Amino acid sequence: MAVSPARPSDADLALTERLRLEVDRAVQRGLKGIELLGAEPPTVGRTPKTVLHRRGTLELVHYHALADEVYRIPLLIVMAPTNKGYVLDLAPGQSLVEFLLKRGYDVYMIDWNAPTPAERDLGLADYVLDFIPDCIRRVQQDSGEEDVNLVSYCAGGMLSLIYLALHPGGPVRNIACFTTPIDFSRMELFRAMSDEKAFDVDAFVARNGVIPAEFVMNGFDALRPASRMAGQIKLWDNLWNDQFVAGFRMMERWGNETLPLPGAYFRDTVKQLLRQNALHQGTLTIRGRPVDLKQITIPLLHIAAQYDHIVPAACSQPLMEMIGSTDKQEITLPGGHVSIAAGANAVKRMWPRLDAWLEGRSV
Repeated sequence: MAVSPARPSDADLALTERLRLEVDRAVQRGLKGIELLGAEPPTVGRTPKTVLHRRGTLELVHYHALADEVYRIPLLIVMAPTNKGYVLDLAPGQSLVEFLLKRGYDVYMIDWNAPTPAERDLGLADYVLDFIPDCIRRVQQDSGEEDVNLVSYCAGGMLSLIYLALHPGGPVRNIACFTTPIDFSRMELFRAMSDEKAFDVDAFVARNGVIPAEFVMNGFDALRPASRMAGQIKLWDNLWNDQFVAGFRMMERWGNETLPLPGAYFRDTVKQLLRQNALHQGTLTIRGRPVDLKQITIPLLHIAAQYDHIVPAACSQPLMEMIGSTDKQEITLPGGHVSIAAGANAVKRMWPRLDAWLEGRSV
């Protein structure tokens, strides 16, 4: 009597399917890994825009409207001098700029280029007394509106707040900023690396003039020494996933294009902010003018990232107490320093909160 062969169990079928899937993915990893070796850098910053003004390291752009009706008050985004602004405009559907345009905002951005050797002496004062006010005037002229709103990222927020403290009663009506450093004593590793006993910043600036991008990148990498290796491992694991690879390569390009800094700006940051913690202590002066955050009385929104390894939430928390505004709000959202503003989580979490806060303050 013939015996019927045993039917494979559900567990056996599941294991077979899992093995087949892993083999398929391994083949795709190999093929796509070869493709990436000669691939062109991913295209970023695709939202149409016009360059209104360019002066050395400074670039002011105006994005083209994507809505039939546009809010009255123009929106000026201020980026950190260490980073290109396209992190907020990575690709269609992954662009805070595109999102804001579709929501009806008139969007401008202060972006930055690598400083030239002739710009080695640009310091904090040049950013807050020249670059930002100059761009605000140009936005007013281009838009035909007197009022301007600011949205500022990381050190861009710090520069915007210093500007506002020195220009009370100016044309800025509202400011939203995220991951903004205030209490530099909370940036412990940066403070340790810049300790005057171990690091002669004057000699370093005199020798280099413009601080190399590699030096700036190494400072950020020191906060998470294994992050690049972990990123490459994660990329390999997900090479079969085209969507993941595209997003990874855009963010990798942005990180690799960290900008050099003018030597004087770097020296001011080390001496006045990291060593003296002057902004938090209330002792910061710009060309002899005291910077008092209590002078800022316009509405303010600050968004902090719960897992920010560059600007920990504790570093930005004092802002709420130090600022003179009565209409002020701080939101802490899950995410890191970059993912709070760019990526899938930002689309769901930060962008709608920013829009909800701005919409009634932009008419």
